[in-house]
Order: sequence, then C-alpha cells, then structure tokens
Amino acid sequence: MAVQTTTLRVETRVKNELDGFKNFGKESYSDILQRLVNIAKDSDSLEAEEILQIEKSLEDIKKGRVLPLKEAEKKWGI
Repeated sequence: MAVQTTTLRVETRVKNELDGFKNFGKESYSDILQRLVNIAKDSDSLEAEEILQIEKSLEDIKKGRVLPLKEAEKKWGI
C-alpha cells in the first residue's frame, strides 16, 4: 500500500532547524516532524488527576497551607 504524501513550504531557516533534529543523515523530514508532533502532544497533555492535584495545590497556596523550603527540609530530614 502506497503512503500518501504532500508538499509543505517552510522558510529556509526552519528547514535548517529541522536538519538539526535529524538522528541520522538520511532521516526524512516526515520522520522528524512526526517525532516533534509526538513530543508536543505528550508534553501538552495533562491527565484529569494531574489537573485536580494542581488545582488543589493552588488552593493550598492561596490559603497559606505551605511551608517555607527550609522548614520542609528540617521537618522531613532532607
């Protein structure tokens, strides 16, 4: 089965930056772009539980339920 392709126009400086992402000389731009898309998807996604924990932490900060770093280190023997 043939892979469908398309043409993209990018500025020369962008192409040069993409060249810097090559893992090996003959790696295709399609492979580079796919790897970058995967990284962008993975790094931008938060699970619902992570969002809830962040919201809870922000609420703790707003209500002053925090310890200065030195006190936390002393309390937990770090």
